[in-house]
Amino acid sequence: QVQLRESGGGLVRPGGSLRLSCTASRRTFSYNAMGWFRQAPGKEREFIAAISQEADSTFLASSVRGRFTISRDNAKAIMYLQMNNLNPEDTALYICAARDGSTWRGLYEWFGQGTQVTVSS
Repeated sequence: QVQLRESGGGLVRPGGSLRLSCTASRRTFSYNAMGWFRQAPGKEREFIAAISQEADSTFLASSVRGRFTISRDNAKAIMYLQMNNLNPEDTALYICAARDGSTWRGLYEWFGQGTQVTVSS
């Protein structure tokens, strides 16, 4: 069973930055590609970022490209989502995910509980 834990959410003003973290077991970081989803109230879950197990390939959705960066440190078993120039439309529950495979493309099977990000003045 893959267990994922997010942290780093909070309240930030428009234009501000946050860095989200996702931790899991070292085994997860040794075998699994990982990613981030977000879900805003009344909206469908959105796949926004992903990174391969070896961090040699990444994906960023058009809605966040140029503002967000995804990275991972397998030795420390932690993944990051650096979010810059945040706007109110980024307000959502941000959910860490992992899939059974080393490449980021494909179905994600495991999800964390999420961390809330609120962008408001």
